[in-house]
Amino acid sequence: MTQLNELAISEAREKLDSGDVSAVELTQSCLDAMTANREFNAFITETPEIALERANASDQRRASGSGLGGMDGIPVAIKDLYCTEGVLTTAASHILDGFVPPYESTVTANLRDAGAVMLGKTNLDEFAMGSANVTSYYGPVKSPWKLDDGKDRVPGGSSGGSATSVAGNLSLGAIGTDTGGSIRQPASFTGIVGMKPTYGRCSRWGIVAFASSLDQPGPMTRTVRDSAMMLQAMAGHDPKDSTSAPVALPDFAAALSGDVRGMKIGIPKEYVIDGMPGEIEQLWQKGADMLRDAGAEIVEISLPHTKYALPAYYIVAPAEASSNLARYDGVRYGLRVDGESLDEMYANTRAEGFGEEVRRRIMIGAYVLSAGYYDAYYVKAQRVRTRIAEDFTQAFQRVDAILTPTAPSAAFAIGEKMDDPLAMYLNDVFTVPTSMAGLPGISVPAGLSAEGLPLGLQLIARPFDEETMFRAAGVLERQAGFDAKPARLGG
Repeated sequence: MTQLNELAISEAREKLDSGDVSAVELTQSCLDAMTANREFNAFITETPEIALERANASDQRRASGSGLGGMDGIPVAIKDLYCTEGVLTTAASHILDGFVPPYESTVTANLRDAGAVMLGKTNLDEFAMGSANVTSYYGPVKSPWKLDDGKDRVPGGSSGGSATSVAGNLSLGAIGTDTGGSIRQPASFTGIVGMKPTYGRCSRWGIVAFASSLDQPGPMTRTVRDSAMMLQAMAGHDPKDSTSAPVALPDFAAALSGDVRGMKIGIPKEYVIDGMPGEIEQLWQKGADMLRDAGAEIVEISLPHTKYALPAYYIVAPAEASSNLARYDGVRYGLRVDGESLDEMYANTRAEGFGEEVRRRIMIGAYVLSAGYYDAYYVKAQRVRTRIAEDFTQAFQRVDAILTPTAPSAAFAIGEKMDDPLAMYLNDVFTVPTSMAGLPGISVPAGLSAEGLPLGLQLIARPFDEETMFRAAGVLERQAGFDAKPARLGG
């Protein structure tokens, strides 16, 4: 029998509305699962008291029949990159030790106002820099997927804690942030749905910044419908965020018509890369066949600047990170390591407070922004970024959505690739172009690797056309019929 913590959000809402279950019971089921599965290291901070208080308030609203929101009584996990009023916020970094924000991020405030129940703050790669969730000051997150070889698998990153909380049935949904693939890639690794909205669809206010022109909040869920429901509660224009787009908010769930007849789906030839495992290419072909069988037309397209997306990204993102992370100096909040002078205090604090990957990216960013190299690297990368966006614009004159693999492999073991930053960076090869162009993208679980680990397919749509993306994703989800579950669950 399905346990309460295993329900999809849409299923849970039906049971709540019918009175079959209370929000407190639903929340307690998740809290029990969190306790039973702490070996996953999915949470940095658990907030059971807040969760039960909000669940009880939801039950009271339901009893009175008034003031219910779209996520009322639904237990969710919050990536520890979102500032939460009165609750420790660390960005998984030593340098933010003891930081308790006096304010709430817009996205988490929107979810709270929609009635969602916060279970806790999830683990992540430090300052969202990583693709395996192994750079956290609080230790690596373990995927609930484990094979007979006994090795712990990475859940992907940077939103690995959020991915594990959903895949491991610790929460019904979670929110992550996606800079170059940090929602979609962990979703592929853990067999869940991960969605990056159009840049500007959700407010970035109150989110610890990595790369300001790329970061975007998004939902991580068990189903495409759940993703649409969560996005509905998260999104909307925010005057506090200058990058928040003043565009109308459609009914995302209503777009799930189950029909893609007449839709044109693009297959970019440049996404066939050297060394790509045959099973990834075969799954991609299978995805195209499933959409064709459902009535869509498959069209080969070209995105010629795709090969430059990853190197351009690893110039733009570190450059913005080096600027954003300059504020962490030991003066105002977080860690302080004293020195004999102010400069020495800065140096000591940042040396001890930042991990190796964060220091690496700060140094890369400082280098490409330095005098003599700014035009050669940063300006050129921004020009390439423009070309990448133009490629997508031209492609969308011919097609309605684009289908690609989400990641170039299944999840690898914790400890693998740790000594090879370039191998780590290649995990985002299929997701970065979408981010560089600011487009919406969604990863849908579509099959298993030969070893038995999840693999995802990605759908990309025009800016602010999440409706078309959800429509196609819903059909892909139905056709794929992915129902595999990780065996490694306690409780």
